[in-house]
Order: sequence, then structure tokens, then C-alpha cells
Amino acid sequence: MTDVRILRAETDLLRAYDIFRTAMVGLPHLGDPTVADIVELFEPGRTLGAFVDGTMVGTADSTGGELTLPGDARVAHAAVTHIGVVPTHTRRGILRALVTAQLRAARDGGDVVATLRASEATIYERFGYGIAGSSASWELSTRRARLRTGSDRPVRLVAVDPALCARIHEAAASDRPGAIDRSPQWWAFGRRRQQRSAAHPGYLAVCGSPGSETGYVRYRPGNPDTWFGADQRTVVVEDLVAADADTTVALLQFLLTLDLVDRFVFTALPIDSPLPWLLTDHRAARILSVQDETWLRVLDVPRALAARTYRGAGSVVLDVEDALLPENSGRYRIGDDTGEVARTDDEAQIELDVSALGSVLLGGVRWHQLADSGRVRVHDPAALGVAEDLFWWPRAAFAGFTF
Repeated sequence: MTDVRILRAETDLLRAYDIFRTAMVGLPHLGDPTVADIVELFEPGRTLGAFVDGTMVGTADSTGGELTLPGDARVAHAAVTHIGVVPTHTRRGILRALVTAQLRAARDGGDVVATLRASEATIYERFGYGIAGSSASWELSTRRARLRTGSDRPVRLVAVDPALCARIHEAAASDRPGAIDRSPQWWAFGRRRQQRSAAHPGYLAVCGSPGSETGYVRYRPGNPDTWFGADQRTVVVEDLVAADADTTVALLQFLLTLDLVDRFVFTALPIDSPLPWLLTDHRAARILSVQDETWLRVLDVPRALAARTYRGAGSVVLDVEDALLPENSGRYRIGDDTGEVARTDDEAQIELDVSALGSVLLGGVRWHQLADSGRVRVHDPAALGVAEDLFWWPRAAFAGFTF
């Protein structure tokens, strides 16, 4: 029998930290936190432990904040992370017990949606998560890169300072669908990573005058051990935050002044990044890979549907099925004359489960993709085009970091 409960004692949180590292196998070691350290790494009341015969064998964690929906509405959000079960107790239903309890607790606590970054692509759909946004790794060749326009904004190098980055990130909050807060716990883990990687230097450049910065770029050498003599010196851009287009140009302009660099690799940019369009040679920038980023779980279907903006005309009736949170199940009319979302007894035009709804909520996944793959069941063919128009959004969903 699995007992899932909220962890409050610091010793239990330390055990949860160790369980997650053990379950993930290949994570970098960030040092052994003390009881004093652990309180800044976990948000109180959001870490769960799974116990079998009184022994903790699994854990799941989240932090609170807000997520941006199409139309710039922000809703209460759970950033789900640190899910793991020790190898001796996998495939016994412990993960299901943990995730189900976590979803219920998050909804009961007022969260409208939850998102996570999936270690495996086959796990979380059965719990109602759907891929809602992607992240791209981009390469920029310094030999070919010339900006079309420049910027007069000052950019200066400063010591790597997570507190400064946190302040700038909060002030430069993105209006892209899928953008989420970076919690104090996320920044605390970042400080630990920085301390453990001191042998490989990282750098921080900020845009704007002190106290009124509009963005930053954090970067590091990609091959420090072979830097001298290398014929392809690579700088990895781990984080680029900009409040506006001119800040983006200023930060790119700074990067292109660095000597001894042959290429930049941006680890996380939107798939619709303006990067190639900022250059006189479009081919100086290219996408190296695209990976799923945001897995989204709708916790409160009526509130999530009502909060976002719809763009097209007409209306559509969706029949949503949610096996884990059955109060979400039902039919919803979207796009009526009042612009409101309401439950209805009208005949369903499209049937879908809550994971498919999570995929389309941010506007990045197309309804036709889901219909053609059998992920949604279309009873009225005309409704598919209406749903496509209603949910479409011009900017790709993107958060830009992992947690």
C-alpha cells in the first residue's frame, strides 16, 4: 500500500532530494545540501513523498507562479519537477499515485494549469499532459554574421549574479504563450550549479544602465579544455533575456564583438526566433534541433478556456474527457456571441481528452495535426476549421528554460 503525503520536515526533504538524483541516474552532482540549504530549494507544502511500509521510495515536487496564455492573461501555475521513484520500487503504481495526488493537490490549491519538462516522452500523456510548446537550439556562424541594424544601448560585463538576473528577468517578462515565472527555488538551484561548475567559467553581460537594465545574456565556452588550438571555438549561450527587440540587437551586437569565437550555440530560443532575419546573411543562423519543451496539464478546464483569448469567428462545442480529474469532463462551447466559454448540453462537434486540450491551449499545436493523427474525434468537419481559427496564435509558445 502506497501512502502519499506532503513533506514538511527538512530531513524528509533531504531524502526526497536524494531519491530524485538516484532515480534520474545521470544528473550532475550539485553537492550534498545541508538542512540549512534545503529550505531554499523546496517551496513549502509542494513536495510529496511516497511511502511503502514507512520508507520513502518516491517523490514529486512543484513550485507556484503564473503562466501566460494567448492574449497575455496570466493564470496560477504549478511548475512540476523532481518526480522520481527509486529503482527497487518502479512499476508498482507508485508514480501514478504520486502524480495523481500532485494534480489533485494543485487543483485544490487553485492552480489552473501545470507544466513540466519530460525526461521521457511516453510517461506523462497518460496523466493528462500534452506537448504544448517547443524549444530550438540555434547555431550562429561568426564568419558570416552581420547585423542589419545596430543598437546604441550600452552593454557591460558584470560578475555572474543570479539575483541580478532574477530581477531583470522579472522586469522583462515575456508575453509569449507558455512563459512562466522562474521561482526563487529555481534560482537557488542555479546558484548551486554555478558553484559546482566554477572550473569552467561563465560570463554575464547586461544591457542598460545600472538599475534600469532591459536584458542580459549568459554565456560560457563550449570547449574550454581544448580552447587553445581549436579550429571551431564555440560559445554556448545558455540564457538570453530581452524586454524588447532593441535589447536583443544590443546583446547580439555585443556577442559578435567577442574575439576567438567561431560559432555561437544558443541552447534555447523560440522556433520562430527573429535571429536569421536580423542578419544580412540569413544562412549565418540555422536551427540545429527542435525538442519538446512545455508539457501542459489543464487542471481547471473552465478557468483555463475562459482565461485565454480567441481570434477567429464562429463557435465550437468541445467534449473534454478527464479521467483523473473528472470534474473537468463535459462539453464546452467556445466562441459564442458573448465571447465567453460556458458548459453546454449541445451536441459535441469535437471530442478530445485533456492531454490533447493541453496541446492546443497555447496555440502552437494545430487542430488538424491532432485530427489527422487520431488524437481528437471530429463529428462535424466544419468545426475543425473553426477550432483552428479560434485557437491559433501568431507567436510560438515558449518558456526558454528547464526546471
